[in-house]
Amino acid sequence: MTTSETGLPEVLPGQRRSLQDQQAGLVSFYVLGPEASSSSDQTAPPMLLIHSINASASAHEVEPLYKQFSQSRRTYAIDLPGFGHSERSERTYDQDLMVNAIIALIDQIQRDNNRQALDVLAVSLSCEFLAKAALRRPDAIRSLALVSPTGFARYAETKGPPEANCGRPGVLKFFKLPVVGSLLFKLLTSKVSIRFFLRKTWGSKHIDESFFQTSLRMRNHPGAEHAPFHFISGYLFSADILTSYLELQQPVWLAHGTRGDFNDYSRKQPVENKGNWQISEFDTGALPYFEIPDEFLQRYRSFLKTAET
Repeated sequence: MTTSETGLPEVLPGQRRSLQDQQAGLVSFYVLGPEASSSSDQTAPPMLLIHSINASASAHEVEPLYKQFSQSRRTYAIDLPGFGHSERSERTYDQDLMVNAIIALIDQIQRDNNRQALDVLAVSLSCEFLAKAALRRPDAIRSLALVSPTGFARYAETKGPPEANCGRPGVLKFFKLPVVGSLLFKLLTSKVSIRFFLRKTWGSKHIDESFFQTSLRMRNHPGAEHAPFHFISGYLFSADILTSYLELQQPVWLAHGTRGDFNDYSRKQPVENKGNWQISEFDTGALPYFEIPDEFLQRYRSFLKTAET
């Protein structure tokens, strides 16, 4: 694992590039795999992978999928705004910012790949961003894979329009107090806290130690606290994402585990009845592609075949 000029590690193989978007700012991403041929019929569609949201998140969270799919297709992994090598300036981190960053990268990927539509996979809260991006760019996204998505839990928000977020300005203001913010972020990104969170994610004490070590390396960087504080304050959650999920017309794969703190999908019944949705459960935590990569990939590839028709 190499280190960039910023002091942060280069967490994935291939090239790390960036784009400058008027709305999203500097967006960093990794790319690996065969380039598109002159005929789109001869090339598998490009794939975009989107990590989850937490205090030490980055593209390292999708490493197993990135390495697998880049063997056969052009594969991209984004660092969302406020994370990894992307811009971490002090600004409002909300759903619109994340969606704009995803769309900016999708537009770039299409320019580089003969305008092919993408297969896109997102993890946890980022599934909400992906769904909204897919509604804005329906022709650019061929299929969506939602791994452990938020919005289906018993107490998920449904109290406002989908375009609104759940931001609580008073909470964010409290987190921004100099002493409070500094102490809180140190607590959130301590070794004990990150290991505790990952054990909840895995639903087990047996977490991926490489994932843990990389998370520790991604936590300390100027501005690293801004996006997580907006996350905790609710700005990155939709007021009613289920409505957006139900509007999706592309093939959608919902994949989730049954262990850990992220296994409540009691409100998925509305999408179970939609013909464009497929649902898979795994006896894992929230990141099944780390625990049972072969089974996960087999089911995902099977889903992707249905998206070809």
